[in-house]
Amino acid sequence: MQGRLSIVGGGRVGRALGRRLHAAGCKIGVVAALSEASSRRAVRFIGAGKASAGLTRQIISSGVILIAVPDHAVVAVAQELARIGAEELRGKIVLHTSGALDSSALDAVRKHGAAAGSMHPLQSFSGVGVPPLEGRVFAIEGDAAAVKVARNMARMLGGSPVQIDGGAKVLYHAAASMAAGQILAVEEAATRMMTASGMKRREAIRALLPLTRQVLENFERLGAAAAWTGPLSRGDYNVVAAHTAAMHGMPVEFAEAYLAINRLAARILSQDSAGTLAALEKIGEGKKARAKAIGGKA
Repeated sequence: MQGRLSIVGGGRVGRALGRRLHAAGCKIGVVAALSEASSRRAVRFIGAGKASAGLTRQIISSGVILIAVPDHAVVAVAQELARIGAEELRGKIVLHTSGALDSSALDAVRKHGAAAGSMHPLQSFSGVGVPPLEGRVFAIEGDAAAVKVARNMARMLGGSPVQIDGGAKVLYHAAASMAAGQILAVEEAATRMMTASGMKRREAIRALLPLTRQVLENFERLGAAAAWTGPLSRGDYNVVAAHTAAMHGMPVEFAEAYLAINRLAARILSQDSAGTLAALEKIGEGKKARAKAIGGKA
């Protein structure tokens, strides 16, 4: 990527991308954060750049501006860049890294002639070191000039740029959240159920993780239908009902989530979705009746 890159945001994503882009030969300009201390820490981590507390006109001197701030701050940053840069933004490239927002969040700089886009790395950032980005998907969208730069940046990072429809950005991010954070919630719930059955936590994790990995490997290699396993896939509704009843001592969300996930599986994996959903409805009704009989919550 030719020209200089300024980064707005000294957090996990801005630091990590800045460090990798600098290592790939990108010239780093201003690194702006909320405070002088945080911007200096970011510059030290990246290994290049000029620290700045807040947004200054120096940022506008760079040809590309990467906004890596929390979602709720993206629009405000774009508005402030428009205020301090105005007509000097013409021909500049402004990108943000939000997963849920599309390039319309940068309309304030668009009005002054900047090309706007988004570039979201589909990768979790823990703040400890720099995660591997090789082969990771970077979802990009926006104006043609911004998309071109975002694609080049993703490739510099070893990633795989994939252009998506800006109007579907939130759906894309919901899918990513389901495959990451919500899977973690399911795995932790399963771990707690194992420990409730008498296992030690370490034993439960050692038992569950290989099972989960094997299913995901089968999903990748064979597809969803062939990888589907468990009692619902075999039509063992009595076992599903027994599972639900066995969770009576757990918080109510465990059984509710178990049934909800089974309904989702019935909808997208079963060859007889209607029949499977009807059977699950009966199990749910039975759960409610048992709870009512003992004066509990369904």
